[in-house]
Amino acid sequence: MISIVAVDLNWGIGKDGDMPWKIPGEQKFFKEQTMGGVVIMGRKTLESLPGQRPLKGRRNIVLTRNSALHISGFESVNSPEALLNIIHGENPEKVFLIGGAQIYRLLLPYCRKAIVTKVNGEYEVDTYHPDLNCDSDWRIADQTKEIVSSNGTSYTIFTYENIFLNS
Repeated sequence: MISIVAVDLNWGIGKDGDMPWKIPGEQKFFKEQTMGGVVIMGRKTLESLPGQRPLKGRRNIVLTRNSALHISGFESVNSPEALLNIIHGENPEKVFLIGGAQIYRLLLPYCRKAIVTKVNGEYEVDTYHPDLNCDSDWRIADQTKEIVSSNGTSYTIFTYENIFLNS
């Protein structure tokens, strides 16, 4: 599995159930990375999707404690074990955690790598991703040059490796 996320300089990822920035280039990168794969999300992330519709061209799975949750276009599972069972056999390079914060915290130990877009700024947020720079299980394996979007926001894409799953 691969975690994919955009964070601000303090590892913030959201405010009131939405992302605090709109960066077309970063959104395009996310789509290119996840297209044709599996995306795993929590209920709050599902609710943040436009119209609560599944992401096109991807298998959409929701990890939720609500066993009654059934939304067209989404598969629902109620535990990490059930999730791992239904993704068994999928190409791990095409299985992506896309949020939210609880899902990242719960499933990061199962990820071989994390693709982190670091937005150059501090935003008003109420939700955070674990800081991989402070986690000895993770190391930076690669990074892009700083990219400046059309709206002037700059960001850098980092690839982190889980040192235990990549040894």
